[in-house]
Amino acid sequence: MKTCIITTDTYQNHDTGIGHPERIDRVTVVNEGLKKIQSKDIIWLKPKVFDAKYLSLAHSEEYLRKLEKSFPSEGNFFLDGDTLVGPGSKQAALDAVASVITAIDGVINKDFINAFCSIRPPGHHAESRKAMGFCIYNNVAIGAHYLLDKYKLKKVAIIDFDVHHGNGTQEIFYDNKQVLYISSHQYPFYPGTGSEKETGNYNNILNVPLDAGTSGNIFLNAYEPIFKKIMEFRPEFILLSSGFDAHINDPLAQINLQSKDFAELTNRILKIAKKVCNNNVVSVLEGGYDLEALQESSSFHVQSLLKV
Repeated sequence: MKTCIITTDTYQNHDTGIGHPERIDRVTVVNEGLKKIQSKDIIWLKPKVFDAKYLSLAHSEEYLRKLEKSFPSEGNFFLDGDTLVGPGSKQAALDAVASVITAIDGVINKDFINAFCSIRPPGHHAESRKAMGFCIYNNVAIGAHYLLDKYKLKKVAIIDFDVHHGNGTQEIFYDNKQVLYISSHQYPFYPGTGSEKETGNYNNILNVPLDAGTSGNIFLNAYEPIFKKIMEFRPEFILLSSGFDAHINDPLAQINLQSKDFAELTNRILKIAKKVCNNNVVSVLEGGYDLEALQESSSFHVQSLLKV
């Protein structure tokens, strides 16, 4: 079986300006790195058009209406202090969502075994009613809702290993017993959420806070309770919020992972996925702001996906 890389052309039109960490070449370098992988088991696809009704499963109609009016015809507009949009941002954001949906369709229909969505803007900080932290639509949350609605799945798990807590994903699913949201992240840190006390209304949230300076071994050991929770929940599908900003070289955080640690983490996640959900995994790019580290880490991640 093959691994699919789904990416867009329109990510290049989401221009965040000079000096912004969530910049165009993040996805460019990821794709360049993935194209160097010598494997006949990689498929490259562009996202398909999707039904916009799925946006409203994760986001309020009020937010979607406000957002529609916020995309400028020229220049930039700030949705919050660090999330800005320009003329090309609307289609880029929609295509990011479409990539996740296309990936899910392909895995469910067994066109490929798993997928990695090389996309921007990222999504896990976007809440149901507001943009935040470079994120416009919550790509993974929409994907989870799509699985529940379109394919009538009963249980979906989201594992978020971005160095920042996915406050948006947690907020969207805090009261949803069908979705297990798990996050490992530096704490206390941006965005301020993600304590162990935040457990969801159905015990469906598991936060694993990590101290600044955490090394690879400690990080990987912290996943033991995560895997136990996954085994207890037994999801039918696992979505990954794959941020690579826990790398030691990343400028926006202080977790000390090496690139190879993302390969080991991916291997362990896939071992669990084989047991509980027949390898149904879609991975979605979130953060990662040192270009060299991002390229190397994402390449290790995809090479692990290829081993299934």
